[in-house]
Amino acid sequence: MKHFYKYLAFGLIALLIIPASLHVFAGNKDRSGQAGAAELLINPWTRSSGWGSANMAKVKGLEAMWGNVAGVAFTGRTQVIFSYTQWLKGSGTTISAFGVAQRVGEAGVLGISVMSMGFGEIEITTTDSPEGGLGVYKPNLMNIALSYSKAFSNSIYAGLLVKIISESISDVSAVGVAIDAGIQYVTGAEEQISFGISLKNVGPKMKFSGDGLSLRAFIPGQETQFTLEQRSAAFEIPAQLNIGLAYDFLFPKEFRLTLAGNFTSNSFTKDQFALGLEFAFKNIVMLRGGYTYENGMWDDINTSNKTNVSSGVSAGITVAVPLNKEKGSYIGIDYAFRETVAFNNNHTFGIIFNF
Repeated sequence: MKHFYKYLAFGLIALLIIPASLHVFAGNKDRSGQAGAAELLINPWTRSSGWGSANMAKVKGLEAMWGNVAGVAFTGRTQVIFSYTQWLKGSGTTISAFGVAQRVGEAGVLGISVMSMGFGEIEITTTDSPEGGLGVYKPNLMNIALSYSKAFSNSIYAGLLVKIISESISDVSAVGVAIDAGIQYVTGAEEQISFGISLKNVGPKMKFSGDGLSLRAFIPGQETQFTLEQRSAAFEIPAQLNIGLAYDFLFPKEFRLTLAGNFTSNSFTKDQFALGLEFAFKNIVMLRGGYTYENGMWDDINTSNKTNVSSGVSAGITVAVPLNKEKGSYIGIDYAFRETVAFNNNHTFGIIFNF
């Protein structure tokens, strides 16, 4: 049975890598801006954001629904997370996320999460009223995800996630579906070595529709008005492949230092490398930091090689208050900082309930 699970792990890895090699690696930097639903690439959770999502091989619990869904299988019983992000502070953009993970049976865990982006109120303008005065509208981006993860052995964990993508304004909207899959492999005498791979955002094209794409007009020679509908072009969603590795350095008195690295292959933007460290004392106080690199990030902002506003330094802190040591329940307060090229960086605040 042990060998069966090893073969299963290799099979799952193959199933992830083969489609990725055909779809994800087909992209290049020249395709930047050609995909839609870019909010799928934003990590809304606090802890993993604190070290630049470098921990995709080791991410555990509900937060794994964004990075590597296999990690949701590590949930003890029930976990609930709320998070709030000031995205590109100064732009008025915010991200709210909520999720619940619940163990079902001995090895399986169900998870559900909701991520919503808000942009405030925007003045309505038209060709006849370019100065506005017609009221306001609120764009809305929302992703709802449902996952199932399972521990196949003490070393092999895998998961599958389905997400619904919704983008809308008052009179135009688009809805899509995407699938994530991931696997984590844990080994070592003290389970201190972790390997993970995940394939994200694989799904059909999306397309906008609605009354906002139609207008009333007179055709020359006709006395009646006709409704003319413009056809919106379909767009792809940004598939992504993550490959990560992590190692725990364990010290006496329950001190831990984790070194983690992650390679991200993006289908429509540049590939990224992330390296991070997390220091923990009894899992009560955790300090973490990371650095994300991509080609061209050190160039001047006015050059064509600098295409990402969010690469660079990340940092975070967690303070957890134990409630029941035997059951492992606690309440945690999290904060994460992410550097941006312009604006006033990204700031994420979160609270986690682990029962």
